[in-house]
Amino acid sequence: MMESIKKLREMTGAGMMDVKKALADAEGNEEKAVALLRERGIVKAAKKTDREAREGLVRFVVNGDKAAIVEVNSETDFVARNSDFQALVQQLAEAALKAQTNDAEEFKNFKLDSGDTVGNELAAAAGRIGENLVLNRVAYIEGQNLAGYVHSNGKIGVLVDLAGGTETQAKDVALHVAAERPQYLTRDEVNAEDIEKEREVLTNKAINEGKNPELAAKIVGGQIGKFYEERVLGEQKFVKDSSMTVSKYLGDTGIRRFVRFEIGG
Repeated sequence: MMESIKKLREMTGAGMMDVKKALADAEGNEEKAVALLRERGIVKAAKKTDREAREGLVRFVVNGDKAAIVEVNSETDFVARNSDFQALVQQLAEAALKAQTNDAEEFKNFKLDSGDTVGNELAAAAGRIGENLVLNRVAYIEGQNLAGYVHSNGKIGVLVDLAGGTETQAKDVALHVAAERPQYLTRDEVNAEDIEKEREVLTNKAINEGKNPELAAKIVGGQIGKFYEERVLGEQKFVKDSSMTVSKYLGDTGIRRFVRFEIGG
């Protein structure tokens, strides 16, 4: 019993008598005891959940044909730069590779090698650090040519999956996605209704400026083309060579998918 009390005190930051009572009520089950402490508002992390976590880190893991990426938020950038917090986020990225899920809530229930769940591990870390920590997003993909990239400040992370190509190309596209913020993989992903609304607004604007309908249509056609060039990954100017698009850089190699996480985005 004393060993369990010590463990839960370190994990939750709760007092000895609170931990002892929770363990008794949970009939010695440590996981249930932590849940009771959280429900009772005794775990330090639980008292901080009303604070906004707008900082944090993104980390990824690529292992052969599998990859995972996580975003964990903290309240301050000071904590995001803490080595213990960085190690925790990396640990969760590695766990996400095993969990193989894209659902953050599901991932919180995944058991780590220590036996604790991801959710409990985060709660314990929040108690030690003294800030609200939030698992915001997780993604898992399987692919052919996978690569990841994390910006130097740790706030932007990317995974890409190419249908062939080279390792260098995959890494270059990951860097591009981080820098240029594409919203869509292909034009087919863009909502047709949104495009028509955009076209209508631009057409009315051109006509109100005195353009005749025929000229307005030409102007709007160019503006819609620009819309795609700015948002569709393959049509964007390649970040390392603006004389070509990403599609031209890749040649016959297609992009199967990409994942981009940005803190606050």
